[in-house]
Amino acid sequence: MSNHAPLPAATHIGAVRLQVADLRRSIDYYSSVIGLRVVERGGNSAVLGPHDTSTRLVTLQEKKGIQPAPARGAYGLYHFAILMPDRPALGRFAAHIGRLGVRIGMADHWVSEALYLTDPDGLGIEVYADRSRDRWQYRGGELAMATEPLDIESVIASGNRQQWDGAPAGTTMGHIHLHVGGLESAAAFYHAALGFDKTVWSYPGALFMSAGGYHHHLATNTWSPGPSATDNQSRLLEWELVVPATADGAALGGRLRSAGYDARETDRGWLVADPWGTQLRIAPE
Repeated sequence: MSNHAPLPAATHIGAVRLQVADLRRSIDYYSSVIGLRVVERGGNSAVLGPHDTSTRLVTLQEKKGIQPAPARGAYGLYHFAILMPDRPALGRFAAHIGRLGVRIGMADHWVSEALYLTDPDGLGIEVYADRSRDRWQYRGGELAMATEPLDIESVIASGNRQQWDGAPAGTTMGHIHLHVGGLESAAAFYHAALGFDKTVWSYPGALFMSAGGYHHHLATNTWSPGPSATDNQSRLLEWELVVPATADGAALGGRLRSAGYDARETDRGWLVADPWGTQLRIAPE
């Protein structure tokens, strides 16, 4: 185990910025299917978030003429994960998806219950709800996670047949899952230099990391042959790591620079690319 300096316990994931081919098509999908609403719109971009709040979860950036994300993935986004505030909210979302007839994947990860979708540009989305932490189990210091069949009927039943009115207040960005070229390099950047704690390291081809004891704020995997996503493809342009204070961001920026990474200060926190070019913005709360 390395002597990395851990991230502040209150660190969490913020918004993602996506490059899409057709802004109107994407707004329609994220509104009608995922249940987000437009918080702000201007020119060739739009910001979306849950209802009854000004929280920003997804920024859509249009670039005409680009190709969809490759079916086998590229280094960069595997999926971003929208966290419902509770299981009944996930149940109402699941029933809504069923009524729309949208094809989804689903899984029970022991620590959470998850649904998987793909947007019109081929970008992956997870919508999930956590089980309470007192039900999480550990084996030799490693969190126990798996991918097992989901009891979707039970999830839907938890919604108590209440109407789905879009992503409710309390919906957040729970985690980010990235395709990478190697787990050792991912650990060097995200664990040793940035400060994420390793939570699951024996899952085949993947490494899960978090701050503050969460199951994972970040997962990395080697399941895509690569290469990195390009400017002429739909892709993740940037994801946000939110730290409690400006001083925390400055400390992380300095730590990354000391480790040999090109972190630079901007008017909205620190910006750095991982070894595969995925842009991370470290921003204060």
